Parts: sequence; C-alpha cells; structure tokens
Amino acid sequence: MGKSVLITGGAGFIGSHFTEYLIQQYPDYEVRVLDALTYAGRRENLAAVEPHPRFTFIHGDVRDRQTVQQAMQGVHYVVHFAAETHVDRSILNPDAFITTDVYGTFIMLETARRVGVERFVHVSTDEVYGSAEQGAFTEQSPLQPSSPYAASKAGADLLAQAYYRTYGVPVLIVRPSNTFGPRQYPEKLIPFFTLRALHDEPLPLYGDGQQRRDWLYVIDHARAIDLVLHKGQVGEAYNIAGGNERANIEVSRLILHTLGKPESLIEFVKDRPGHDRRYALDDSKLRALGWQPQADFETALRETVLWYAQHREWWQPIVQEQLEYRKFVEQWYTQRQ
Repeated sequence: MGKSVLITGGAGFIGSHFTEYLIQQYPDYEVRVLDALTYAGRRENLAAVEPHPRFTFIHGDVRDRQTVQQAMQGVHYVVHFAAETHVDRSILNPDAFITTDVYGTFIMLETARRVGVERFVHVSTDEVYGSAEQGAFTEQSPLQPSSPYAASKAGADLLAQAYYRTYGVPVLIVRPSNTFGPRQYPEKLIPFFTLRALHDEPLPLYGDGQQRRDWLYVIDHARAIDLVLHKGQVGEAYNIAGGNERANIEVSRLILHTLGKPESLIEFVKDRPGHDRRYALDDSKLRALGWQPQADFETALRETVLWYAQHREWWQPIVQEQLEYRKFVEQWYTQRQ
C-alpha cells in the first residue's frame, strides 16, 4: 500500500537526493517537499522529480504553523531535514539557527502530534556530541555541542525525544557524519575548496588542517535514512558513519590533486572559535539493521569534485553571494585578531 511522505528541506542538498531516492525506490509513494527556498534550498535541485506525478512541491517555512498543518494533512511519514546547518554562519548570526532548528522542529513535532503521523524521522548531526578526542560516540553518549549550530540541533534532538516520551509521537533520530556529494551548497569544505581551486584561489584551511572528520557519501546517507524510516525502532536514535575518517588537509590535497592544482594553494588561517578537533561515530546500531556504506571515499570524492567542474551552470549564480559572504567572514575574523 502506498504511503504519503512529507520531506522538509527537500530542496536542499541531502533532502533533494533523498527525495529522488525515495521516488525511485517506492513506485507507490506520494512525496511532498516543503522548503522555504532560503539561500541553500534551490528549486533546481529538484529538477529530476518536478515532472513526476507523485511529487508535490510546497513553498513554505517550517516555522509557519498554518503552512506545516496544511502540508502534513494525510501524511503517513515525515522526514525532517529543514535546518540552518553551517557552523560559521551560526557563529556570526545564531538567531536563524535557534528559530529554524529549534522552534521550527517544535512546530513540526507539535503538528505531527495533532495530525497523527505513523513515523517522524528527525535528521540531526554528529556535531551534537562535540569533539571526540579518542574512540567513537554511541547513541548513548552525552550531547556536548560546541557551536550555536550544534547546540540548536541538540535542542531539536531533545525536543524530539521529549515528544516521543510525553506524547508518544513516533520519532526516530538519525545523527550522520559529514555528508558530501553533488549539489552541496558551496559553503561546506569540499564544494567550497573545489570552487576556490577551480578559480586558482587560495584554500583557507583553519588552524593546522589536522581536524578530522568522517565522510559519508550522500547516497549512502539516503539509504540509511530509508532503512531507519522503515525498519528503525521508534523512540531510538541511530548514528550514520561513513567509515572514512580523514584530516581536513588530506581532503584538501585530494581535491587539488583531482583538479591538477598545486598544493601551494593551501593557505593556513586562524582557527575558528570552538572548532571541534575530531568527530567519530559508532554506527553498529544502524549496521545491525542491515546497513553499511557502499561508496568508496576516494572514488566518490573524485566524482563529486568533477561534478562541480562540469556543472558550472549550477554554481555560477551562487559565486557572487559566496564572495560577498567570505569577505564578511574574513572581516569578522580579522577583527578578532
């Protein structure tokens, strides 16, 4: 029997890939995307599914109770991606992160409670755990966020857990590691450095570049959410790890090598405040459900970098905004020194 699924933030990077994946995998599912189309949400990301008869796009904000109420009518499943997600932006302007990530999640949960959905997947982040000096975080590890972004997501996680325990809202939480792939807005490390390299501009690497991240390919991320949505235990959280822990400087060098650019483009800059040194997740709980990543990191990274090189029409409209934003960031950091 077909299901109706509401995906918030579905015009964003991971949300659009998950939307495509869901429509391809479930021929009888009706899929609705609710997206405010802020700077990182782009209608072009949904070009592959827009003509599909089982797809509906709703332009709206998760903070708008009436819009959410209308979007969720008749929905069986909710997958909640919508959030502000960039650490640097959260340091400069935390307001939007608190209102979207926390209050917006509250509106989503409260509406789900009233409507009576069957399952509600809240997409969180590994950053809620803070920095892992050694070992790996499990789902029982304490939440110790370092940035306003991570704190806003931790707050949303706790709200989701509370709505399960108090009201019985069928919540499931996923906490993925750093995700990469085509169509990621170029403020995150891989696309940002790729575009800089394509223009022969310096790659501003924070601190000594030895911060370590676990990288998860976006299609593996979509597969994991699909499994949790259909097979996960309600009320539980699931870590999603890529199994590809790399230092930021190593990733930077791989990007440059892929594009045939010199490593001399790497420029070390003053570290950002509260910068977590290392993220690491224990995802054995998810693997017990039958999931494991399929993408080879080096191959997926190369394909991602080349996608940006070959799809300039996608990112060229963004470049001017990015230049203006980076100037603002650089001025802000200069004032701190």
